[in-house]
Amino acid sequence: MEQGTLLDEALGSLHLSGRVVLLEDCVETSAAFVLHHILKRSLSQPPHSSNVVVFVAFAHPFSHYDRILRRLGCNLVVQKDNNRFFFFDVLVDCPDGEEGKNSDGGLVALYGKIQKTISALPQENKNCITVMIDDISLMEVAAKGSTNLVLDFLHYCHTLVSEFGCSLVMLNHDDIYSDTVRPSLILQMEYLADILIRAEPLATGLASDVHG
Repeated sequence: MEQGTLLDEALGSLHLSGRVVLLEDCVETSAAFVLHHILKRSLSQPPHSSNVVVFVAFAHPFSHYDRILRRLGCNLVVQKDNNRFFFFDVLVDCPDGEEGKNSDGGLVALYGKIQKTISALPQENKNCITVMIDDISLMEVAAKGSTNLVLDFLHYCHTLVSEFGCSLVMLNHDDIYSDTVRPSLILQMEYLADILIRAEPLATGLASDVHG
């Protein structure tokens, strides 16, 4: 409970609307809890709120997020029924570029679906949209290792920020690359980001009150 309160206070001072948020983590410390908290925060509005979340999942199926958000007091099934939560399971909705016919890993078709979903929203909802991506490193796998395809997709999503005033929230694992020089993908994402949040291990090591 205390962890949630501290995170509320930290995020509460940030205005995320119309901004790009990059979450970076490492093997020792996952930033998934921040992603889940932002998701809950985006949906924890009155039932008739115009806030909408478009969630692009490369990492887990819907059931994973639904289980976690229920523990946080947010029912994603109800939010889907109320057309406030749109979930794209990339492995299901865009499997491998439509059976290998395309070399883009299905990312172009995926963006088309996201854009179509947002365009179909009522006008009052278009000013309160959050697009969330979990996670970029697995998007690179879907794109068969092509950094250019991933960057193209992210730039497409960035146009939604300027066109509709969307918020864009992305999670990436900073330490999965073996190169001593930081890859251009990370540098480009950090350039696009208005807000950078890093989850790092404590300098003193693991602590039972933080890591459960």
